[in-house]
Amino acid sequence: MAKKSKKTEVQETEVQETENVTKTAQEKSGVETAEALDPLFELQNEVAAAKAEASKNWDLYLRERADLENARKRHQREKEEAIRFANDRLLKEMIPVLDNLERAVEHAGQEVVESKGLLEGVNMTIAQFRKVLEDFGVKPIKAIGDAFDPNLHQAMGQVESTEQAPNTVVTEFQRGYLLHARLLRPSLVMVAKAPTDAATDPQAEDSPPAGT
Repeated sequence: MAKKSKKTEVQETEVQETENVTKTAQEKSGVETAEALDPLFELQNEVAAAKAEASKNWDLYLRERADLENARKRHQREKEEAIRFANDRLLKEMIPVLDNLERAVEHAGQEVVESKGLLEGVNMTIAQFRKVLEDFGVKPIKAIGDAFDPNLHQAMGQVESTEQAPNTVVTEFQRGYLLHARLLRPSLVMVAKAPTDAATDPQAEDSPPAGT
């Protein structure tokens, strides 16, 4: 084996030292790069967290806004309802006056009246009265000939009838009224039922209407 010269040994030593310095520099550079990247990663995480929080807060804002809008609309509807039915009590008190006027005209029409002026005047008053009630949203309930409806009619009794189907309103004692589709006063009525001699016939048998 040939013996290395001193010059060769020096050169090899220098090469080894150079490699060591290079390796050390590379390792140090890697450490410095990792240290430099750590704050960037942390910043990215903070940005992502901030975006998530902002999205959550925006959703909460939209929900609160929707709830507020619904509450405003509900309050507006309640206010409108209160205005529409504010005259409920007054109108209930006015209807009996109309009843008396109509009864007066009915009785007067059955008698010989020398002066028709009074009757015409009362009829005009009734027409005006009905117009006022209608302007306030009051409408009469149709009863005679219709099926008994416990939501609109109050049965005073039953009467046998072969001309009307069972549970049909045949007589109206007092007219009922609605206020904007809400019951203001029910109609007082008599309701048809099958004749007694037909009670054994299953097809003619009927049950008393609800509300009697």
